[in-house]
Amino acid sequence: MRYAFIGLGELGGKLAACLLRAGFPLVVHDRDATAMAPLAAAGATVAALPREAAAQADAVFTCLPSPAACESVLTGADGILAGLASGGTWIEISTLDRDTILRLATRAAERGVHTLEAPVTGGVHLAAIGAVAVLVGGEADLLAQHRPALSAMGREVLHMGPLGSAAVMKVITNMLAFIHLVACGEALMLAKRGGLDLAQAFHAIKASSGNSFVHETEGQLILNGSYDVGFTNDLALKDLGFALAFGRAFGVPLDLAALTEQTFVRARSAFGGSAQSTMVVKLLEDALRTDLRAPGFPARLQA
Repeated sequence: MRYAFIGLGELGGKLAACLLRAGFPLVVHDRDATAMAPLAAAGATVAALPREAAAQADAVFTCLPSPAACESVLTGADGILAGLASGGTWIEISTLDRDTILRLATRAAERGVHTLEAPVTGGVHLAAIGAVAVLVGGEADLLAQHRPALSAMGREVLHMGPLGSAAVMKVITNMLAFIHLVACGEALMLAKRGGLDLAQAFHAIKASSGNSFVHETEGQLILNGSYDVGFTNDLALKDLGFALAFGRAFGVPLDLAALTEQTFVRARSAFGGSAQSTMVVKLLEDALRTDLRAPGFPARLQA
């Protein structure tokens, strides 16, 4: 199976590298030529346009920052559908809302192209070693065809149901992560202002019923002071917006998600949309003029 991979940012570049290491022939494209260079050095073919990448592949992965970017890369004059042969597959890794993935899948089907959605969760550090979880929406037979490639990128490949199901599940996981992140900052601040050793407090929380994946991972970046999680405030607000839209559509009140969204709005105002999402905790640090630093924690997460 020949694959193309379009969108080689913090996440996409690492997932594309997993495919190469697993031996899949790979064509790559990104607007940033420097993002393609390491993959080219590892054996990938470089394409100047999405259309050219798709023309050399049986299936195309996309990992892009927004629904608008995804639609442009898929349907534009030099997009994937202009190059991918009928019977090929488009596999969307980006976090999209359900209506967008269904609408774009219809556009793809008009050209004879199948669609799988396969957003991943677990963080950039796990993507680097192919250990994320892959949430798949789409036909089971189509998933079976591409499971070897998806398994090269993730430790678990979970079929969530028909197309659109994975979009809902991915937004749920991200919503929880952002809520947990704000809660983690409040917990660490309570420990600091209560006179506790923050390193020991981190380990105590990790060993407790109050632990979370976010505490174990992003909590370390807060304590280091780098906040370098590889995910931005803009992306966090995009995903929280999707979650709140699902809440309205499904009739589910999302009080904590709504409050968390407003906290991220303040973080974007204070630090910028391209700032690390983990810096949402710095709002509390700045407000109380109290930093949350402890020795022995990494600047970036290691798998």
